[in-house]
Amino acid sequence: MKRDILAKLLAWKNNEKKKPLIINGVRQCGKTYILNEFGDTNYKEKAYFNFEKEDSLSAIFENDYDTDRIIFELGLVLGKTIKPDTTLIIFDEIQECSRAITSLKYFCENAPEYNIVCAGSLLGIHLKKTSFPVGKVDLITMYPMSFSEFVRANGEEMLADFIDNYGKGTKIPEAVGNKYANLLKQYYVVGGMPEVVQTWCDTHDIEKVENIQQTIIDSYEYDFAKHAPIKEFPKLTAIWKSIPEQLAKPNSKFIFSHVKKGWRAKDLEDALEWLINAGLVYKVCKIEKPFMPLSSYKEDTSFKLYLADVGILRKLSKLPPQVIVDSSPIYTEFKGALTENFVLNELTKSTDEDAYYWTSNNSAEVDFVIQCGINIVPVEVKSEKNVKARSLAEYRKKYKPEYSVKTSMKNDTNGKEILNIPLYLISKIKSFM
Repeated sequence: MKRDILAKLLAWKNNEKKKPLIINGVRQCGKTYILNEFGDTNYKEKAYFNFEKEDSLSAIFENDYDTDRIIFELGLVLGKTIKPDTTLIIFDEIQECSRAITSLKYFCENAPEYNIVCAGSLLGIHLKKTSFPVGKVDLITMYPMSFSEFVRANGEEMLADFIDNYGKGTKIPEAVGNKYANLLKQYYVVGGMPEVVQTWCDTHDIEKVENIQQTIIDSYEYDFAKHAPIKEFPKLTAIWKSIPEQLAKPNSKFIFSHVKKGWRAKDLEDALEWLINAGLVYKVCKIEKPFMPLSSYKEDTSFKLYLADVGILRKLSKLPPQVIVDSSPIYTEFKGALTENFVLNELTKSTDEDAYYWTSNNSAEVDFVIQCGINIVPVEVKSEKNVKARSLAEYRKKYKPEYSVKTSMKNDTNGKEILNIPLYLISKIKSFM
């Protein structure tokens, strides 16, 4: 399956001043696969090392950080010489060896001719615990598959190309919009985890899809038990499982006391931070004023929680796939939450910016506020074709932003003061400005 991150990896390879590269991202989003694919197609040779499966590898980094010695001994393990420039060295599950992470500093300074890429599960957790080589590595975040990647994986090359190359003002025929709408429903069910997507494309068997999604959820919860402090495990599980029901509420602000009666913020804050650093959860804070930098105006105590993948949210909420496919009226309450999670995922991937939300004395609420270049952009999300946006109107009256966005299932892409963007094109938000 073609992944957009390949373009970033190629840009890294061609950069004369490149440093060792760390790929960060939630477990099961395809990091190992894409690094092996990148090595196979862009280098003469590949040297793959997995620190989780090969315990003896850690010993190579124990004595010192002599890069010549490390490369020589890694070559002995591999059974062949590791050549500079023409060999891609892959350190997988690097979080299992903190000294290997520290060694990247010395490869950057003393042996930049070696092309080193690293990946691992829960890197966001482990990098906070080790001597991180600040300024000595390049970093790329990898996400689950975007909607356009999902469309391409389903064999709809032209529809995927249309999204990727969309130019503002291009009209979308109703029949084409209907195709996107049907694929978007599928995406809400399947999500963007590569193994789940591949299974769907190969079989269109929803039972197999759900089994793999459950396996991924189980692996996340296993990580809670394996990697988190023992006292945090029940809190992590409780927060994780409460996210769907809290998102489904009319006021989807996350309330700590709703996780379990008697629990307070101070009891759960460390566990929540663990989930965020693991890449499993996105924290979207309320902002008082939409001014730059947005982070200076956030309220840490007022926030919403979303998941890194819309398909995992759907499965964790125990929402039956058929309810989404049939647009059942009993799905109306949760549809808004699922759509918001989709939009947040797409905005995060396409802008690499944190998102916030805005309220005005609880009488109006704009779903997301993001920074696009020099612009602060409010984004109102509608799950269907209803595009009335009273909250957005109040925001616009108060702050007079240059750009405002309404995203819905309408195919309309017109609008000067307010940009109308179909949900399936929200990843192209910058192209509309």
